[in-house]
Amino acid sequence: MSITTRRAEDADTELLHDLAERTFALACPPGTLQADIDDFIATHLSVASFRGYLADPLRIILLVLGDGVPLGYSMLVSGPIKDPDVAAVVDEKVSVELSKFYLASDRHGTGAAATLMDATLAAAASTGAAFCWLGVNQQNVRAAKFYAKHGFEVIGVKRFQVGAEWHDDHIRRRALP
Repeated sequence: MSITTRRAEDADTELLHDLAERTFALACPPGTLQADIDDFIATHLSVASFRGYLADPLRIILLVLGDGVPLGYSMLVSGPIKDPDVAAVVDEKVSVELSKFYLASDRHGTGAAATLMDATLAAAASTGAAFCWLGVNQQNVRAAKFYAKHGFEVIGVKRFQVGAEWHDDHIRRRALP
C-alpha cells in the first residue's frame, strides 16, 4: 500500500466528517454513551464545522491516504489557549496544538499513523512553533504509547467534556525540530 499525506482542502469537508464519524469514538474511554459521542460529532465534527476549520488560518488539517483512499486526518491549531490547565503548562506563544489525530481502526499497524505523524510534525514546525502539545484521554493506552513513541511527554492533566461527562486527559508536549 502506498501511504501519502496531503493538506485537506475545501472539497474534503464531507470526507473529513465521514472520517470523524468513524474514528472519534476510538479516542473515548469505555462507557462513553453513544448519544454523547453522536452529539459531540454533530456539534464539533460536522461538515459545517470542518468547513469552518478549513477556512481558519490558524488551523492546518492533513489527510493520510492509502492508495488514494482517505484513512485518517490530523488538525493543528495555533493561537490562544482557553483551557486554564493547559495554559498553566504550555506557552501559547511558542506552541501549536495537535487538536485531532485519528486513523480508521482497520488501518492501525499499517504505518499510516506514523506517516501522518511525520507530516503533522513537519507542518507544526513550519508554523514557527518550538513545541507541539496535545491532550489524550488517560485511558487511551494505545494512543498514549503511540504519542510517547513520537516524543510526546506527559506535562500535566486537563479535563475534556463529551456530553455531560468529564474525562481526564494527559497533556503531552514535544519539541519540534
